[in-house]
Amino acid sequence: MLTRALGALAMPALLSLPPETAHRATVAALKYAPFLPKTVSPPSLAVSVFDLEFPNPIGLAAGFDKNAEVAGPLLALGFGFVEVGTLTPRPQSGNPQPRLFRSPRDGALINRMGFNNDGYEAARARLAARKARGVVGVNFGPNRDAADRVADFALGVKTFAPYASYFAVNVSSPNTPGLRDLQQRAALDELVARVVESREQASPRRPILVKIAPDLDLRGLDDVVEVCATRGVDGLIVANTTIARPASLEGRDHGEAGGLSGRPLFEASTRMLARAYLRAGGALTLIGCGGVDSPETALAKIEAGATLVQVYTGLVYRGPALIGEMLDGLAAAVAERGPLGSLIGMRAREWAAKAI
Repeated sequence: MLTRALGALAMPALLSLPPETAHRATVAALKYAPFLPKTVSPPSLAVSVFDLEFPNPIGLAAGFDKNAEVAGPLLALGFGFVEVGTLTPRPQSGNPQPRLFRSPRDGALINRMGFNNDGYEAARARLAARKARGVVGVNFGPNRDAADRVADFALGVKTFAPYASYFAVNVSSPNTPGLRDLQQRAALDELVARVVESREQASPRRPILVKIAPDLDLRGLDDVVEVCATRGVDGLIVANTTIARPASLEGRDHGEAGGLSGRPLFEASTRMLARAYLRAGGALTLIGCGGVDSPETALAKIEAGATLVQVYTGLVYRGPALIGEMLDGLAAAVAERGPLGSLIGMRAREWAAKAI
């Protein structure tokens, strides 16, 4: 309760700041948040997958803790897992500012950050120094000027194997030119083969997930699922931000270049999640991401086929109170309808058939 109350007090001030300033202030505050009481997850929400134990299925998506600075405090807020990054081998400043835009009326963000981060070694040192336990995934990608992008991904596996709970291979950000081309069948096959080979040579052996774009057509999705399942990838994260701009957008910055996230992405990303679930046939475990901002949207992702769910933009507008609300809502759904596992994919066919 204290965490929710403090968050509610801070949110108006944070939302009055420029978006990147607010983000930096939040990360700085979390570094000094060990005094906050740890949120305990309802036992009914525990999830066991990838040989990992998640206290609940609600995770924080990559993009918030870019440099692996505050994974511990974020887990203490109640997240079942945290994904840090996106990280690149060498530090890079990203795209010129301004590059992050709020649209409160749409419940959305547009970003063209461009993988701004401190690089692999700085993040590796921070993760190595962590004492607290908990599931922390590492999301990585190539430097903008990489001579061999596939090698950058393979190096990420080698660098973070001792410290990551899982790897998230980011081939779907729209803000690094040409990156989404790696989702094409031949390119993805080469990339995944190299990443899996690197994983087999590293110790300990970690799960690999591929994060895909919501803008893939059905043929592209078929290729991604087949390549990942055949090559031994463990799961997919569905989905990243979209380059589409729905006609319903009201925000003044809707024409800005970059990836759109938040509420306008919910239906399209959930439909793609359901389609991936039906195509994978149990061969891949799915994390649902895109537009999660309530217990109802979190549950919808699970019903569409997600075993785990990630949130980011919803947290920007709602603050840490959202985490507790989602945990309470999912616990109530489980109490009424049965174990969490029995809800996974129960509405996948309905979602997959939706015209959006």
